[in-house]
Formats: sequence, structure tokens, C-alpha cells
Amino acid sequence: MFKDRNDAGNQLATLLAKYKDDEVIVLAIPRGGLPIGASVATFLNAPLDVVLTKKIGHPNNKEYAIGAVSLESIILSNSNILDNNYIERETERIRRTLKERHEQYYKNRSPKKLQNKTVIIVDDGIATGNTLLATIALVHKQRPSKIVVAIPVAPPSAIYKISNLEKVEEVICILQPNNFRAVGQFYKNFEEVTDQKAIQILDSFNSKKVSEI
Repeated sequence: MFKDRNDAGNQLATLLAKYKDDEVIVLAIPRGGLPIGASVATFLNAPLDVVLTKKIGHPNNKEYAIGAVSLESIILSNSNILDNNYIERETERIRRTLKERHEQYYKNRSPKKLQNKTVIIVDDGIATGNTLLATIALVHKQRPSKIVVAIPVAPPSAIYKISNLEKVEEVICILQPNNFRAVGQFYKNFEEVTDQKAIQILDSFNSKKVSEI
């Protein structure tokens, strides 16, 4: 059980100490991943950025991810989905949302370049892992030298899926409970992180890093 996301981030950070000598970029998944990412990036003295992707839900169950969309790419994790019209409609709808988020998160700057970097993807927890699988594939297209996934909590089945990806160097997960029902179950304080709060964390972190240069 974690006190809050900051506590979870601090615990994860110590497990990532061996990457301090790498050229690291910490990529947080908005919105709950931002407090985690800030703790990890502070410990590693690394840049912090976000990965703006959004899942494509199954037409019969929107919570079940069949792929993910970024502004530039689309990855489908389920080849049995043959309704191209549905995929096209969902991709267009999701990209409108992502464009709005991009404008919010990148008002005065550009996304970090990931090529030849050690990219550590962080979130506050994962359930099925399907969305993260697609997100990893999208990140991999930018040719980082390593992809590391660091999360406080996930069910063993999700960790198994991600650990078997050749694209992933290492998966670090503190809690892997069999009785997993929801991510918030393992936090004493699991208040919602709004877009406004997430952007504030990101801007504050990057402003501090600039002032240190």
C-alpha cells in the first residue's frame, strides 16, 4: 500500500538508480503518471516529458484496449478487429482530443527527442496492460536505445505481457497482487490528477531544470 503517488514515485526511483549514468528521459503517462514521473526524474536528474497516446477501445467494450493512437501513429494490438470504418472514426475522434492535450502540455516547447535515449515510461499503475503495450510500440518507433517500464502496481498477468516484449529492456513493478481490482485500491490517497494539475507539475519541473542550467 502506498501513501500517495509521491510515495510510490520515490520508491520506484530508488529501484531505477542503476540508470543514473544513462542518458535518460522519463516519460509519464498523463495524468496520474505525472507525480510519479516527477519523483523519478528528480532522483535521476533526468528530463521529464509526457507520452500523449490514447487507447482505442473495443467496439463492444470501450475499456478494453485494442490499440493506441498518437498524433503521428496508430498501433493495433488485436488483428481480429476488421471494422476499418470503426477504427478510422475512433482514430479521428481520439486525435482531436490528443491535439487539444498537445496544445495544453506543449504551449511553449516541443516534445523531447527519444532517439538513442534510455526512455523510462512511468504510470501510477496498470490494469490489463493493453494500452501500455501499444504505447510502448509507439515509443519504440522513435528508436530509443532502451525502453524501461516502471510502475508501482499491476497484476501479474499484465507484467507478464509487458516483460515478454523484445522492445522492453526491463519492467520494474513494486506490487504484483493477485487480487487486483483497480489501481486506486493500493493507494491510501488516490485523488484525481486533473489536466491542470498534471501540466502544473510538468511546467514546474521543467522550469526548475532550466533555471539550474
